[in-house]
Order: sequence, then structure tokens, then C-alpha cells
Amino acid sequence: CFRMRINDLGLFILFFGGDEGRVDNRTIYVGHKSCPPDEAFIPPKFCDNRIVSSKYTVWNFLPKNLFEQFRRIANFYFLIIFLVQVRANFQLSGLPFDFVTLSQGYEDWLRHKADREVNEYLVTVLEDGQRIRKSLGPENLLLKGANLKNTQKICGVAVYTGMETKMALNYQGKSQKRSAVEKSINAFLLVYLFILVSKAFVCTTLKYVWQTKHDEPWYNEKTVKEKDTNKYLKMFTDFLSFMVLFNFIIPVSMYVTVEMQKFLGSFFITWDKDFYDAEINEGALVNTSDLNEELGQVEYVFTDKTGTLTQNNMEFIECCIDGFQYKHREGASELDGFCVTDGPVNKIQQKAGREKEELFLRALCLCHTVKVKESTNQNLDQVDGLGVHEEVLDSPQKEKGFIASSPDEIALVKGAMRYGFTFLGLESKEMKILNRNKDVETYELLHVLNFDPVRRRMSVMVRPKTGEILLFCKGADSSIFPRVKQNEVESIRTHVERNAIDGYRTLCVAYKLLSAEEYAKVDADLREARLALQDRDEKLMAVYNQVETEMTLIGATAVEDQLQEEAAQTMEALQGAGMKVWVLTGDKMETAKSTCYACGLFTKHTELLELTLRTLEDGGRRREERLHDLMSEYHKKAVQDAPPVKSGITRSWSVAGNDYGFIIDGASLSMVLSTSSESNSNCYKKLFLEICKNCTAVLCCRMAPLQKAQIVRLVKNSEGSPITLSIGDGANDVSMILEAHVGIGIKGKEGRQAAKNSDYAIIKLKHLKKLLLAHGHLYYVRIAHLVQYFFYKNLCFILPQFLYQFFCGFSQQPLYDAAYLTMYNICFTSMPILAYSLLEQHICIEVLLENSTLYREIAKNAMLRWKLFLYWTALGIFHGLVFFFGVRFLFSNPALQDNGQVFGNWSYGTIVFTVLVFTVTLKLSLDTRHWTWINHFVIWGSLAFYVFFSFFWGGIIWPFLKHQRLYFVFANMLSSVSAWLVIILLILLSLLPEILLVVLRKPHVRNLTKTAQKYRKLRLKKC
Repeated sequence: CFRMRINDLGLFILFFGGDEGRVDNRTIYVGHKSCPPDEAFIPPKFCDNRIVSSKYTVWNFLPKNLFEQFRRIANFYFLIIFLVQVRANFQLSGLPFDFVTLSQGYEDWLRHKADREVNEYLVTVLEDGQRIRKSLGPENLLLKGANLKNTQKICGVAVYTGMETKMALNYQGKSQKRSAVEKSINAFLLVYLFILVSKAFVCTTLKYVWQTKHDEPWYNEKTVKEKDTNKYLKMFTDFLSFMVLFNFIIPVSMYVTVEMQKFLGSFFITWDKDFYDAEINEGALVNTSDLNEELGQVEYVFTDKTGTLTQNNMEFIECCIDGFQYKHREGASELDGFCVTDGPVNKIQQKAGREKEELFLRALCLCHTVKVKESTNQNLDQVDGLGVHEEVLDSPQKEKGFIASSPDEIALVKGAMRYGFTFLGLESKEMKILNRNKDVETYELLHVLNFDPVRRRMSVMVRPKTGEILLFCKGADSSIFPRVKQNEVESIRTHVERNAIDGYRTLCVAYKLLSAEEYAKVDADLREARLALQDRDEKLMAVYNQVETEMTLIGATAVEDQLQEEAAQTMEALQGAGMKVWVLTGDKMETAKSTCYACGLFTKHTELLELTLRTLEDGGRRREERLHDLMSEYHKKAVQDAPPVKSGITRSWSVAGNDYGFIIDGASLSMVLSTSSESNSNCYKKLFLEICKNCTAVLCCRMAPLQKAQIVRLVKNSEGSPITLSIGDGANDVSMILEAHVGIGIKGKEGRQAAKNSDYAIIKLKHLKKLLLAHGHLYYVRIAHLVQYFFYKNLCFILPQFLYQFFCGFSQQPLYDAAYLTMYNICFTSMPILAYSLLEQHICIEVLLENSTLYREIAKNAMLRWKLFLYWTALGIFHGLVFFFGVRFLFSNPALQDNGQVFGNWSYGTIVFTVLVFTVTLKLSLDTRHWTWINHFVIWGSLAFYVFFSFFWGGIIWPFLKHQRLYFVFANMLSSVSAWLVIILLILLSLLPEILLVVLRKPHVRNLTKTAQKYRKLRLKKC
């Protein structure tokens, strides 16, 4: 057998086993062979190969979920009240955990389902195979879930398995994101909690004041035990009793309704046919329903460029060889401005020389990690395992496709094919290409120096049949130019910069001829670095940098990445809605800037403020000094000298004459965020944010993934705590997606890591417009109205109960029957507001999409501000006073029945409750703008159910009740004409202010309503 020591690779080499404990070094015996007799060996305990991303199990779900629920202050309060109710034998209000627990259990079941799909991945393990002495390095490591292609079998050793794999170790449970609405609910809850405590305190105090002035009534004489009870203990008990009596002012059921609204409302996104894409047969995906309303509050949008603003569908446009341009178009090729007949490179005047041309094309065919696959039923090229429809390849490759980790590599290989060089594939470390003479060339692949975001380049070492050793390297111009002979740079730099300005993605190509001695040293150094137990990555990087020097620059390529469909219209809509758009990309500045112009983020009137290494090095001064000068200059121009923002305008750039765009690169951002002095760092951060907030759009280029997250965090934690949204399609965007308040993933061509780690996943960028302007707007309006309405209707419910204590000697006598106390929030008033919160469209979707400025009207949590909260509270107090004193005025006449009998206290409470139920339900009907059959059913059905229940509950003698307080009370009440009259008059009096508001509503609101009705009629005609 053979053994090896692996130093915390964090990955695995196919499927064997691993230690459960995390150790720095380990000894692995392949095939479970016995240990040498001269060494002590303890048989290891191997963990299985399961991945667990779920939060709960069957055994810990209930205790763990309850623990998380009680971490909320509101839920802990509900628990205390519940226990007091049980102790006092009072009517139970219940706990708001049932649906919340069920919904979280359902979401965790979906995680278990996803885990099973990964864990049931079938693997064929080869055991007891031929003994091989093999050095294992990073190029042999595969991530869990990698697909085996183009080979029938493979020998593998599992280094880490299950929860020890990199996938599991890098998995981090998403931090609990709280929406602005939830924070407002908590603030409102504290206000109502204060009202509750105040009511209980007032009633407790007045009770003992009343008892000092009045003798104990004969029908309520205290028992001996009550007389012997400590007075202060009795006062505390009375205080708790009043707390229980009035606790319905805290809307327990609101939390359940909010969870139901979020959970059920999320299905409207997944069901939206406009989000469906027939090409991949998928629609939108909601991973986090807790943030639906946050989609209507976004102030900053951080977007990736490649695959997000662009399609990530690369097309080879042109190349530059030895300073000469070769531009390929259908039917013609253009060479330095002159159009000539299309054909192989050797027919285009050979300006670069045949040897240089062929060397360049060989580099494109060899310097990559593309795999050739046999054709299937469809002609597909694949990127990261996703099929991308492409044209059929020319013979002899017409029945083959390409597999690559990046669409750029496929574009370059196909670009070489256009000029006569075809990559045939890799077999047993031999790369084969078909040259323009139809001869097959074979190259031995010696080493691949993989691409990484730090080096921003990749290289291969190959040996042709002639025996010499060649190194081909391709990468970003900033990475290649410093490593080649400088006399070759300028002629190619001109083409690269021009292509970048045109919006093309550029790569530079270089080569190096290695002597036998040089290669022997590099080969030894690479093998030693790959076997290193400590600092392996650093040692490999040192070898890479050592060999990738003194190269010869051959040329450069230009690849076009087309804009996403309706990208410009989407950006225009987002900006019109008051959102600031920041582009965070790893591409070079010129390419990203061109994309910003194409998307409309920058216009010809935009004055660009550039803070890059190029501007910092101008003037021959130290970078730190230049940074200070530029920051001060830009701040004066964009902030200090900017005209004041007019009232009602939420974006400073919307003022005429103040149209700036800010550009910064990764190196400059590092200087801004981490200067030598902490005070300077804070100052620069403040200046940076103030400048950016006064700009139309911000472009951050040459960004590392970590820097993207840093920028999002910087803006998110800035003054005002603006709501941020990040959108991207690749694994390098995951960090900023997780950092933002709302993360949007695009199911693109760079894998599904962004979509899996996002809160919402869409197919194309254009879907973001409807997701925010329509769904987000409506979600916020619905849930904001739900919250305000719940506090209002519960205040209406409990205020008469509080007032009643002043007329019953503060005896804690309830005004309503126990059945009414329970059914009010559960049955009588719950369904109408739930239907409203799911179906309401105060403005139809078409109008919201056409008028993006409507999004600004709900910005900054406009519908849950204190002014509106106080209005709803005042309305609840007004209605409560009308209900109680209106009915008391009725009871000033002792004879209300035809037989001369008087109504009792339960009749009093029933009349108040009837007016209450009808008023709050009709109030919601007045607020409804979009009526469906469901709204009609739940509103009128709830009122009918209340009447039916009251007749039914009071019309039968229930044997399980000790006291049946409402026996025939409701029927007797409706037999009185006076009661009918008062009920109708009080309902009309309560709703009169609302009716006047509807009549006197602002003209623009009425116009929007008419426009919405017009769109609905047109939509019905189309149907």
C-alpha cells in the first residue's frame, strides 16, 4: 500500500474517507491496508459523505425552534402573558407560534430535500486496484458534486468527506436579515406595550382609590383568604389581572398573519409568468420570504457586470498580432481599416508574418482548459455544466462541442478555428490541434499554471514533437505587460485600449521558450511546492511568478459580451425610481466604462470623476498626497458646490447641472479604506461616501470579491442605514449578495452559487424591474397597511374594555363574552385583512412599471412613519370612544325592549362588539382599491359569519359551559328597533371621516385610479 500526509486541503480527491476531528496533518492508508508493524496506528473513525445544510432534525426541531422564537422580545412577552392567563384561569389568547413554526419547518424540509439530492449522488469506487506511486496536487482535487466526463473510470482517494469537504466547511448559515417593516413593528409594539402597562397601572390605582371611598358591596364580599392576603401582593395580582384583561391590545395574531402574508405572498413571484424563461424552463425562485416588503424599499443597487449587465455570451471579434489588427466579420475581414477578402490569416497580406500568426493561433489553441466532448442529441457547448446553444462546429469537429469553466475560453478556441487552427482535444496528456494545412500537431501537456484572481493570468507548458519546451501565457493586460519585453508593449497597448473603449473584453497573449535546464528547475520546483505541507499556495505562486517573466508578447484578443436584454431600460427605470446604481466588476476600467455608457448609467452629459492608479500617479507626487488632493477636489465639486436639493426630490443628481459619475479601481479603494492613519481612513471613507451619494452612478472596476462586499457593507452602515440590494450571477458575487439587505442571484452561465446563496433568484436582469417596481412596491404597501390596521383594530377592541372599568368599580369585569374575545382576531376580522395583504393593488402593475417615480412615494419606510402611526392610533381612539359612549347614550333609556324589560351588561357589550366588527371590516373595504371575488367573499362572509355565530352561540344551551352569558342575548338585542338604529348610526358616524377622505382624495390619486381601471379594462379585453 502507499500512504500520504495531507495538510488541511479542505477539498477531497474522490471518495474514500476522512477523520472526524479537524487536524493539521493526517495519515491516510489507501484501501484499508494494514499499518507497518514498526509504527503505532489507531484505526480512524471515518465520517460519512453526507452534506447537511438544514437547521433542524426531527429530534431537535421543537426545542431549537422554540428557542429561536423566544429570542424575540415580543414572543417572550406573549409567553409571559400566556402563563399568567393559565394561572389566573382567564380566557387564553394563544401563542403566535403555530404557523411560524410550520412555515419554518416547511422551509427546512426544502433544505433537507436539497441535501438528499446532493447526498444521493451515485459514485463508483475502484478498490484494490493496481498500486501506483502518485504525487497528488491541487490539480487533482475535485469539489464534491463534480461530474465525471470524458472518461469511463477514475482512481480516486477521498481526502475529506461529508461535513469535512470544502463545500461544508465554507457553508455558513445565512445571517438573519430583518426588514425595515419588522423594525417598525417592534417600535410600535413598545408604544402599545407602554399603553398596556399604563392602562393596567391606572386601573389598579383607581381600584384602590374607589375602594377607600365605597364600602364592600354585599354581592362581592371578600373571603377570609382574600382578607388575609398581603395588600401589596394583592395590588400586584390585580395589576397582572388588568394586564391580562387588556393584553388583547397587543396584536398577537398580527405576527401569525404577517408570516402567512410573507409565506403565501412569495408564491406570486414564483408564479409570475413574466419571470419564466423557456430556454432553461425555469422561473423565479424565492429563498427568503421574510424580505418581500424590503424589495419596495431599495435605495442602492450593486450589480456585477459580466453575466448580469451583459449576457456572458462571448463572441470572438478581433485580434491583434504583433501590432496588426485582424478583424473577422462574416463575408469580410478588416485589416487596419482596409477591407479585404475573408479567408485564413495567410491571405490577409501577412503583415505580422506567417510565423507570428501561427504562433499566436497555436497559443489560443493550447493555452486553456477547454475539453472536447462528443455530441449528444443537441449541439451544446457547456460552461460550468450548463448547456449553451451554439452553432454547429465545422468539419471535422461538427459532431463535437466544447466544455469550459469560462465562456471566454470557448470564444477564443472558436476564434482560432475561424483562422484555420482547430483544437481537437486532450488525450492522455497530449493536446492535438489541426493546423491550416489540415495536419494534426501533437503537444505533450507538461504543466498547467491555473488562473487565479490574484495573478489574473494562466499558463501552460507544452512540448511539441520537435522537443523544445514552450510556455504560453494569457491574461489581463495589467498582468501581462510588466512581464514581457517593454519594446513590444506600446504597439499592442493601443489596440487593447481601443478595444476596451469599444466595450470588448481583452486578453493579452505571450510565450516563452524554455531551455532544458530551465524546465528541469521549474518542474522540480513545482513538484516540491505541490507536495509542501506548509504554505503550499504561497510556494506555488512564487514558482509561477518566477517562470512567467521575460516573456515575448505576441498579441491580444477582443471578445464581445453583449448587453442583457432591456438592460438600458432596466437601469433607467431603477434610476427613475430613486435608486443609486453601482457597478462592481473585476474587469478593466475602459471595458466597464463602455458598458456603463451602453446601459445608460453614464451619458454624454455625465462628468466623470476618476480615482484610479492612473490619476494617482499623475503629477509625479506621492500617491497619498495625490489621493488627498483628488478627494478634496471631487468633494468640493460634487458636494460643496452642488445646488441644494429641492423638496420632494430624493436624488441629488436629478437637479439640473449636477450630473456626475464616479470611477474607482480596486487599488485606489484599498488606499481609501486602509490608510496609514485611522483618522485619515475615517475621513476618506466619509468623503468617498459623500461624493458617491451625489453622483448619478458609481463604477468600481478591478474589484476582488472581498472588496465588493466591503463596499456594500460601507454603504449599508453609512448614515441613514440605506437599504441595499446586490445582484450577480457568479460565485465571486456571493460575498456581496450575502452582505446586502437583499441579495438577488441570476441563474446565469457561471454556475448556480449566486442563485443558491441569494434571497431571490431571477433569470435575466430585466426581471429586476418588475420585481422591485411592481412586486416590491405592492408587497410593501400591503404589509404596511396590514401592520397599521392590526394595531388600529385592536385599539378599537380594547379601549371600550378600558372605559368600562370606570363604570364597574374597576372590578376587572370583561365587557365582551369569552367567545368574542377569542374569535375577534381569529375568525371575525382576520381573513379580510389577510386577503387584502395578498391581493390589494392600489395601483395596477402596468402603471407601476410605466411610472417608476411612484416607487419614491413609499421610500424610506414612508407608510410606517410615526406620523401615520399616530393617525391610525388617533383613529382607533376616536372609534373606541364612539363605540362605547354611543352605546352608553342608548342605554340612558332603561326600557329598550317592547316588553319593557331592560338590557343587561352582556347586551351592552354585545352591541359595542357588533358595531366594532362591522366598523373595522367596512373600514377595510373602504381602503380596498382592487376588488376580486375573494375580497368580496371574505369581507361579506366574515360579517355574515359573525351574525350566524352570535345566533348559534347564544341560541343553544351548551352543557360544557358553567356560565352561558350570551343565551339569547344577540336575538333579544336585534329585536329592539333602538338597538338597530344605534348600530347603524354609530357605524356611519365612525366611517364618516373615511368617506370624506375618499371623496376629497388628492386629484393625482384619483387619476392613477382611473388609469389603473383603464389598464384593467384593456387587460380584460385582451383576455
